[in-house]
Amino acid sequence: MNIILVTGASSGIGREFARELDLVMNRIDEVWLVARRKERMQELAGSLRHKIRILTMDITKEGQLERLQDTLEEHDANVRVLVNAAGYGMMGPFESLSYEDAAGQVRLNCEALTELTARVLPFMRRGARIINMASSAAFLPQVRFSVYAASKAYVLSLSNALGAELAGRRIYVTAVCPGPVKTEFFDIAESKGSTLKIKKLFMISPGKVVRTALKDSLKKKPVSVPGWPMKAFRILAKFLPESFLLKVMQFLYKGK
Repeated sequence: MNIILVTGASSGIGREFARELDLVMNRIDEVWLVARRKERMQELAGSLRHKIRILTMDITKEGQLERLQDTLEEHDANVRVLVNAAGYGMMGPFESLSYEDAAGQVRLNCEALTELTARVLPFMRRGARIINMASSAAFLPQVRFSVYAASKAYVLSLSNALGAELAGRRIYVTAVCPGPVKTEFFDIAESKGSTLKIKKLFMISPGKVVRTALKDSLKKKPVSVPGWPMKAFRILAKFLPESFLLKVMQFLYKGK
């Protein structure tokens, strides 16, 4: 059975990936949607053309990813595309975060993504693709967004290394690094603090992020950065001293 597997499929970028892949992928038997909110996935399933399998689970909970692996084995699945889109972030000074908020970002953005990828990889063959949602925050440590940025730096690093390792098997890995995206992400992220207004000037739609990511994945690019502002930010982060950029961010937040 040829399948597409999308995590974080109940909203935001994950939902958009499911929609877009449903349109562009051929010779697919099922699209598997993984998220916590069953009703949201059922609503999405009604608008898709492929057969849909809904897997309601919290991938950070013990035993859930083992259950996913068992389901893959049961259906003799061949995963053509894996999209790791589940994730969240919390803004604000590190000291303002609860223990659960701080560690929870790492559990979902890093640990769950890593374990899920490890469990799904044996079900992928030549020509398969892994798309991991990182962030432009991965390019530089982020003041008042410290844990999220660190978690996404992990995703970017893991994706680049995994892509190199899997090149011989012709399995291609792309890390997607957008700036601010118009999704529900900020409803949660800004519950403890707010981002700089200048960042929101560069906000883009989830559709643009996903379409760019799929094009870049097809071109076998290891990193997808949608939009010229974030491409410019990536260059700045490479060539300007990290300490200088952190001081600039601190200054902007003090002005805010």
